Amino acid sequence: METKNSEQIRQSVRSHYGEIAKQGTSGCGCSPISSCCGSTPGPVEKISRALGYSQEELKDVPEDSNLGLGCGNPQAIASLKQGETVLDLGSGGGFDCFLAAKSVGESGRVIGVDMTADMVSKARKNAGKVGAQNVEFRLGEIEHLPAADASVDVIISNCVINLSPEKINVFREAFRVLKPGGRLAILDVVALQTLPEEIKNDLSLISGCVGGTEKIEDIVGMLQQAGFRDINIQPKAESRQFIQEWFPGRNLEDYVASATIEAKKP
Repeated sequence: METKNSEQIRQSVRSHYGEIAKQGTSGCGCSPISSCCGSTPGPVEKISRALGYSQEELKDVPEDSNLGLGCGNPQAIASLKQGETVLDLGSGGGFDCFLAAKSVGESGRVIGVDMTADMVSKARKNAGKVGAQNVEFRLGEIEHLPAADASVDVIISNCVINLSPEKINVFREAFRVLKPGGRLAILDVVALQTLPEEIKNDLSLISGCVGGTEKIEDIVGMLQQAGFRDINIQPKAESRQFIQEWFPGRNLEDYVASATIEAKKP
């Protein structure tokens, strides 16, 4: 992909999610607000329960941190332990970071990275509301992570890597910042078949977590190229329903699905 096109994608994504941050409103999963579940998005708590979060998890975080922008619950596969350092790629309002912070405890640390200044600002305000001492939020692109080599135990992410026009660089950066033995625990949207050009080139569908998806075998190849091992990608059949709600009448659920993506750094 040409640099110009990559930058167009970044600007579109940054603008879309910056607007969500400023409005303080949620989408329905990753999809654009205007296209989600008709003109009136459902309650964010209902959306999050459908994506796999428990009632206990939902009540334990700042209300304004949950924007309903995910495609699953990375906490369910992360197996976080006390004292671990966790990095969240595309941390948004901080929702998954605050949940991770509870799992790693005071001896652990959670770093959220987001390329949208308004999202980072929102997340920092949310951290202040609850006095979170083991969470910090950094402005940066996930293709160029603001983190030191071999400094992180676990990388989580929720429906974000599909938004990047340079996914191989995301995985290379993830590999760089993970400690030996570190792991990826990611929820993302993947392509079940080759996407038609009209889907791949639609900026609204890219920002809506569909147009930029890659096929599972291509993601495996990129992870291997970056150096990862023990790669396991599992599509979630139940995601068909909520993807159908993201863009009603478009039949996009025939092309993409939510999936868990796990891998380890040797």
